[in-house]
Amino acid sequence: MKWDSRKGLIFQEICRWNADIVCLQAIDRYEDILMNMKKKGYAGSYKGRTGLAKDGCAIFWKVKRFRLLEEDYIEFSAFGLRDNVAQLFVFEKREADPRRLVVGNIHVLFNPKRGDIKLGQVRLLLSKVNALSEKWDNIPVVLAGDFNSTPESAIYEFLSTSELDIAAHDRRYIFGQDRCEFALYDLPSFLKFHWTDEELKNATGQSKCTKLEHPLKLHSAYASVKGNARTRGRHGEPLATTYHSKFLGTVDYIWYSTGLACTRVLDTISIDILRKLGGLPSKEMGSDHIALLSEFIFKECRDLELQGPANSSTEEDTTH
Repeated sequence: MKWDSRKGLIFQEICRWNADIVCLQAIDRYEDILMNMKKKGYAGSYKGRTGLAKDGCAIFWKVKRFRLLEEDYIEFSAFGLRDNVAQLFVFEKREADPRRLVVGNIHVLFNPKRGDIKLGQVRLLLSKVNALSEKWDNIPVVLAGDFNSTPESAIYEFLSTSELDIAAHDRRYIFGQDRCEFALYDLPSFLKFHWTDEELKNATGQSKCTKLEHPLKLHSAYASVKGNARTRGRHGEPLATTYHSKFLGTVDYIWYSTGLACTRVLDTISIDILRKLGGLPSKEMGSDHIALLSEFIFKECRDLELQGPANSSTEEDTTH
């Protein structure tokens, strides 16, 4: 658990995968990481949580590959949604035919009993990211982070389907990390849960509103690429992205929108191996979360208003 033991392992892992853009959460030693990342040709930016918290989110990018066009952030405390933060960046590839994209980085509230706050944070992130995409002529979006929600959660449903009926979910179990005695997703459609008006405002931003929608057509990078049955669950997500004394499962994701395609991902560690480690961090792994890595290509349909099926004629540009 000591930082002096962990930092070398973390930096070695980051360098091993040699990503163009790196999104990190729960960073409390940013300067240590930045110093090493600069030596490898990265620039970086950090946004600390508000309140008394000592950690935050950080994004690093290869200066030779990407130019930073705009930077923004969200302090969720400004909306009464706790002290978490998110980062929003617009990057442009350094090439003859430059492509642009929005990158969002978030660490969602952990508190298992405040599904209303979690939903509110995700809702705000999606709204801000969509506005930034539209500002730059509807450029593609990539979202990365610790969403503190499992693939069985209502938050995952909202991200992946673009809509959510809040009344069909119990606020206490909306994150999926702790299930009640019955399976929420097998409930009859007529069963509704009670939310206070304050909770609805937190989740939807409006009083007495139980419906959530967002305009982004998001896909999970890992769910979109066929994986190993030993490491993937029924949603196509990794079986586990974190392992500690209270939880073994998946809470981390990479999402992408129209205009990009995911060509491959880094496979994660099997549950058997994780159990043998006894928890994270370990002597071999410096973080308590497993690294997720995705490779994307830019896809631009020749007729943006009449997009054909996935195998239609497109122009493509590979990036990592």
